[in-house]
Amino acid sequence: MKYFVDLRKNSLATGKSINLALSNRARKAMRIVGLEEDVLSTTVHMKGRYIHELSGNDYFLPYDPVHKQNLYSINRNRLNSVLLTAAEDKFNVNIFFEYELVDADLKKGIVHFKNLRTHEVIEKTSKLIIGADGAHSSLRNIIQQQDRFSFSQKYIEHGYVELIIKPTEGKLLDMNAFHLWPRRTFLMIAIPNPDASFTVTLFMSFDKFKKLNNSKLYLQFFDENFPDAINLLGAKQITEELPLKKPRYLVSIYCRPYHFEDKFLLIGDAAHAMVPFYGQGMNAGFEDCTVLNQLLDLHNDDFAKVIENFTNVRNEDARSICELAMYNYKEMSSYTLNKSFRLRKCIDELLYSFMPEIWIPLYVSVTFSDMKYKKCIENRRWQDKVIRTMLWILSILVITFSFIYYYLTMNNV
Repeated sequence: MKYFVDLRKNSLATGKSINLALSNRARKAMRIVGLEEDVLSTTVHMKGRYIHELSGNDYFLPYDPVHKQNLYSINRNRLNSVLLTAAEDKFNVNIFFEYELVDADLKKGIVHFKNLRTHEVIEKTSKLIIGADGAHSSLRNIIQQQDRFSFSQKYIEHGYVELIIKPTEGKLLDMNAFHLWPRRTFLMIAIPNPDASFTVTLFMSFDKFKKLNNSKLYLQFFDENFPDAINLLGAKQITEELPLKKPRYLVSIYCRPYHFEDKFLLIGDAAHAMVPFYGQGMNAGFEDCTVLNQLLDLHNDDFAKVIENFTNVRNEDARSICELAMYNYKEMSSYTLNKSFRLRKCIDELLYSFMPEIWIPLYVSVTFSDMKYKKCIENRRWQDKVIRTMLWILSILVITFSFIYYYLTMNNV
């Protein structure tokens, strides 16, 4: 793990700030270690998506209209602070800041860290070393030099910049909703904070960002595409601050295996980084902890069996959620504008209300259950097949009854 500073003591600590959306998988992991209530106390619950169409035809789509389950918005630094404090106070964990991993002897289970202040390199040995050091994992970079380690990464053509809606303007929006401005090839989102402010993220192709190279073009862009957001963000932020922001990259990462022998293991983004459009990156990372904990119990803390089994159990599910995250960008930016999408959502909600144990919509299964991600996709494909069959049967019935009606009418029966 690499922290340059203790963000609990340094208010200037920076990093990614897209708010995180806590859902069932992360909550389950926190519940196991007794942290769920502490974490939820600092969140804002979100009941669904509030869609802002360019036409001004705004509408609300609940996440779970049947059981009324919510997502919970939390600031990334706030969550990290809670977890760091709990690790120190409750779990006898020692945390060292301002160190980075520079090398490892995989065969011997030895790692080397460099002090970022003194540049001194220290050596540590352990029976099991877990790398949870993010998408650009230093430990994974070392492990992937070994034979038969599969690795791929994909940067998408879209990047993002972050803005803020201040509390005074934020009070004009529904505080318990995930706000979404879909515009087919780009989109903007706003996620609530406890102080009534909103963290805003604009996702767009790098080519589009490059073309908007001055204040006048940005203001024109917002006037044409997000006219209702200008007063929320303020013209000054759009014209003076936004042109100075450099878009950040978004990457998906796949690798296999997640371990090296019985000494090293990768979890979270180090093993399976994904784009943020399903809100499952952090939730999947916490679920890694749940799965690892279950395997430790199952194999009586036999690390050799546990970490090999972890790769086998987790790899395909992780790949599945990475693919779903890519799909959900299309859903948020484009599909939500289609009438067919809303019709399908109505069908899902109707069947879900009558058969909640059988018919679980894709979003509900991913976000509000612990169903395996692969199973979520398989379940969706089954549902698609059922609906296609129902529509085919309905079409046959309509044609048949139309023919009978025509025949009876022509023969004056």
